[in-house]
Amino acid sequence: MATMITDECISCGVCEPECPNEAISEGEDIFVIDPNLCTECVGFHDEEQCAVVCPVDCCVADPNNEETEDKLLGRAKTFPHGANIPDPLTPDLSRFQKSE
Repeated sequence: MATMITDECISCGVCEPECPNEAISEGEDIFVIDPNLCTECVGFHDEEQCAVVCPVDCCVADPNNEETEDKLLGRAKTFPHGANIPDPLTPDLSRFQKSE
């Protein structure tokens, strides 16, 4: 599922440069994430980087955009910088493969 930014966003902007897909932009009142560009950092990092750096924990899973790792990975590979993503993913690039 794509990540979304909640209304608790303080518009600090630390999330925007962390997104490997440039899915984050400044909205009218808060930063927003384009779900068509968001891959939840699958293929790039083992967790969403926007959530890692957010000081108010407002980058959360969007319940209206649930997606499988395969779908997220497929989208990531369509971006020019996604051409070098290994297939299959290594556990350090996928939280889906982490054992709990």
